[in-house]
Amino acid sequence: MFSNIFKRDDLMEYDLRKKFLAELVGTFLLVFFGTGAAVGAALIVHSYIPTGAIGALGGFSEWLAVSWGFGITALVAIYAFGKVSGGHINPAVTIGLLVTKNISLKNATFYILAQFIGAVIATLCVFSVFGMDGVLIGALGANAPGVGISYLQAFIGEIIGTFLLVLVVMGVAVDKKADPGIYGLAIGLAIGISLTVLGPITGGCINPARGFSPIIVDFLAGGVNLLIYLPIFIIGPIIGSIIAALLYKYIAISNNE
Repeated sequence: MFSNIFKRDDLMEYDLRKKFLAELVGTFLLVFFGTGAAVGAALIVHSYIPTGAIGALGGFSEWLAVSWGFGITALVAIYAFGKVSGGHINPAVTIGLLVTKNISLKNATFYILAQFIGAVIATLCVFSVFGMDGVLIGALGANAPGVGISYLQAFIGEIIGTFLLVLVVMGVAVDKKADPGIYGLAIGLAIGISLTVLGPITGGCINPARGFSPIIVDFLAGGVNLLIYLPIFIIGPIIGSIIAALLYKYIAISNNE
């Protein structure tokens, strides 16, 4: 059923160490440039939101820059490293492929480890570039529910946002009928529109590694304590990913067999 870019013969040319490095660097680029854009927008607006909800900062144009900064970075990183590791750069994507048996448990474990390491290194670099202003004003790009948004609302938002992303991944990069030439563009667009909507709700995450690293590093650097929100940005995307992957597999099998 699933003869796809994640199982292409040329991926077999790369050993797990190279795939690990590709996922680490790809996730590093995504988190550095994405959260860097968020911190930059916060510094431009120069308004500190105690909840750390970057999506509440400034006007819509600033948030568009952040959300599409993530989308465009994901697009280029996927095209850069897709031929090596498939370009997951997101633990939620890897888990979705794991539950549909498109990646082995061993490879998935190493991918997820690489993604979290890459994300933490990226946040440390954001800290080194922006300094304490990035911590105190931009919260290093950390996610949190927006003003007036409940914990449950934020959780549901992250589930739906990740659902869209993984549904697109399954449709353009996993399904055997997909056109492999457009998969990076389609995934980047899915990330961009998802984060545009989620901006005022959660700050836009849909990636457990991206959600984890700024919250942890910002807290350790003396910023706002957002640890209570970690489950939203780790568990929420995983749930959305699993639902999307299993649903698409069911739909695709029904239509293609």
